[in-house]
Amino acid sequence: MPDIKTIADEADIIVNGYAFTRKEDGIHVLNLNSPDKAVVFSEDGEVLETTMDDIEISIASTYLQQNLKYMED
Repeated sequence: MPDIKTIADEADIIVNGYAFTRKEDGIHVLNLNSPDKAVVFSEDGEVLETTMDDIEISIASTYLQQNLKYMED
């Protein structure tokens, strides 16, 4: 498993401690302050996998919606 620094370095964007990385299977989000909390969103924002609670998913989803334009190629 990659370490936190590697994940942060490879992230497309970092917003308030959440690293957002676009991959083939979706947009991976990791809470860098609590690395056991993660979520994978589909391109249209649907939750595919998660270890986050509903509140944290809502926060990560909001950050994604507000910053998706910065993840464009």
